[in-house]
Amino acid sequence: MMRPLLLLGFTLLFLPAGAQRTRALELLASAMEGSYTSAEQAATDTSYFEIELEMVRIWPKRRDGAWFYVEQATAARKDKPYRQRVYHLQQVDDSTFTSSILTIRGGEAWYGAYGDPMRLATLSPDSLDALEGCTITLRRQQSIYTGSTHGRDCPNSRGGAAYATSEVSLLSDRMISWDRGFDADGKQVWGAEKGGYVFIKRSR
Repeated sequence: MMRPLLLLGFTLLFLPAGAQRTRALELLASAMEGSYTSAEQAATDTSYFEIELEMVRIWPKRRDGAWFYVEQATAARKDKPYRQRVYHLQQVDDSTFTSSILTIRGGEAWYGAYGDPMRLATLSPDSLDALEGCTITLRRQQSIYTGSTHGRDCPNSRGGAAYATSEVSLLSDRMISWDRGFDADGKQVWGAEKGGYVFIKRSR
């Protein structure tokens, strides 16, 4: 059965003063933040799970890009997320951005924190570990952002995989995420086969 994997990645690098948070970065961050569901897609195609995705802005005073706390879970087990990450969004130029992913050591203690700003405020950057090689480069074309990981750079051992790929499209009202794992011969071993998960934004 397909198990979606959201691979959006980040590093703990600081940008120089001239490349800090800009209007372009804030527009993308605003588009990303929100509560998402794939319920509509799951209702029309039973090969897709009903997934809930929460993306909440954290550490708003930091000037080294935009940061998010993220949980992803099946609708039936919202209290037991199968993915928990911190995303760090940075700007490369006027229309190009990088998205990296970090794990949280002892992350179970933060389950459900997307609904508790005071609790999230105590999350420490020192508890984060970057997933190397899984960075997504996003490019803006008018109001749509699209991006992907690079080649076989993102290592992955799930289900016999050697590497994973992630393709993302972000629109004002939805995010489409297609995450797949491949073995050393390039054969897909996990992930959606027909296309990406379509997450509709419910609120910001």
